[in-house]
Amino acid sequence: MQMRVFLSDIDGKQAVCFDTGLDPRSFARTKMSQSLIETGYIVRPDGTNEVWRAIGVNEVDGGMRVWGSPFSGDRLDLLIDKLNEFSLQPGSLVSAQQTALQAVVYWVRAKMLLGDTPSAINPGAAFVLCEEGKGHPKGSVFFTPPNLTNRCLLVEGKGVDHFNCPDLTGMDAAAFSAGVMMYRILANAHPYPADKTVFQDMRDGVFLPLSLAAPSLDKKTADLIQAALLLPVEKKREAMNSSDIINNLLKILMTDNGIIPVSGLFKDLPAGKNEQLLKEKNRYLFKQNNSIKFKRFLTHNKHAIIGITGVLAFLVFILISTTNSINRRPTTFGMDADTVIMAYFNAFSSLDHMFMESCIQGADKSDINVAVNYYAIMKTRQAYDTRATIVPASVWKSTGGELPAPDVFGVTDLVIEQISGSAEDNMVIYRADYLLWSPEEYSITRSDVMTLKRDRNKNWRITEIIRTEK
Repeated sequence: MQMRVFLSDIDGKQAVCFDTGLDPRSFARTKMSQSLIETGYIVRPDGTNEVWRAIGVNEVDGGMRVWGSPFSGDRLDLLIDKLNEFSLQPGSLVSAQQTALQAVVYWVRAKMLLGDTPSAINPGAAFVLCEEGKGHPKGSVFFTPPNLTNRCLLVEGKGVDHFNCPDLTGMDAAAFSAGVMMYRILANAHPYPADKTVFQDMRDGVFLPLSLAAPSLDKKTADLIQAALLLPVEKKREAMNSSDIINNLLKILMTDNGIIPVSGLFKDLPAGKNEQLLKEKNRYLFKQNNSIKFKRFLTHNKHAIIGITGVLAFLVFILISTTNSINRRPTTFGMDADTVIMAYFNAFSSLDHMFMESCIQGADKSDINVAVNYYAIMKTRQAYDTRATIVPASVWKSTGGELPAPDVFGVTDLVIEQISGSAEDNMVIYRADYLLWSPEEYSITRSDVMTLKRDRNKNWRITEIIRTEK
């Protein structure tokens, strides 16, 4: 990886260089020349600071570099990256951890000393002087111009910043970044290693707790780092504010003799504890991964899920409505065959086509169609005149049966006779003789031979009608 923010020689003198990766024409077109007026800050251990500005621009191997006065320190992100090189070398790892921790402590203190002064949060945008150097005392921190540095780090290949949450600003951002760096140093693992989901993991608080990632770490230190990492998580954010988190961390990590040794932050675990913690860690990761996958599946597919849920709800509604409608339908339950015949003709006269449907099973439905048509005519008339109705023929006849009778419909003079079959045989045949009156002021003499059988629910139903008309 080619470094884009580094110390180099310019005209025989050391300088901080920012390689933009742009040719002269692109440099001018993107107005990168404005970076010459962007400021950085050098913060000293005593709290004083000075403004840093670029001095000039030069072209090296076809690329434009911005440069300014030197700072004899190391880039903070590179000090943390060195932990990867020594992860398999315990002795060297402890030394690298101590140097990185020292640099982070100086960085945190410098952030506190700067206060509200805007400065870059990205560890790659800060140089830290961990040893005595020229021009600045040990513990000084150089916060480079943020926009210029971010451009260079993007070209360098550090486009995804794993140390900062884009939702945080000010001291919250500084406390969170400090927590991530200390977690990386003390647990020897990054809390948010995934590139694709890093910011979502930060917002959701998806990381392995320090009690499992570094179980022997001092509890007060672990709790403060945990509180810092929960700053972007609204539901889990603790009562402690970012300034308190940083101040309390500095009290633990800075002593009269300097930065506390890394070994001083850990304690020995009881025998057999490591095996138990490993099982707990695996259980936690398994549970967390499944929970996060499920939540994010719901989030990423919420529109489809809402649509499917709506369709299912509609189908359930239709199913329930249909079931209720079926349950509310009239039946011939509890009626004997004679009663079904009488009820059928009464329903015909009153235009109760739904009950007529329940009486029929396989027989001709022309009577039902007639009842439906006259029922529709009656309802249409009532829409214009509430008094308009069709009078059942039995009612008309009982009141005198005077003619003309233009609104009369139904059966009169009904005579029913059983001609064969029995209830024991589950089949009975009747003859029904009657007059059918029509609103068109005529009557028809009918003789119907009707066969009734029991259905699978043991209810009597009309299965055949053989009709003769005169």
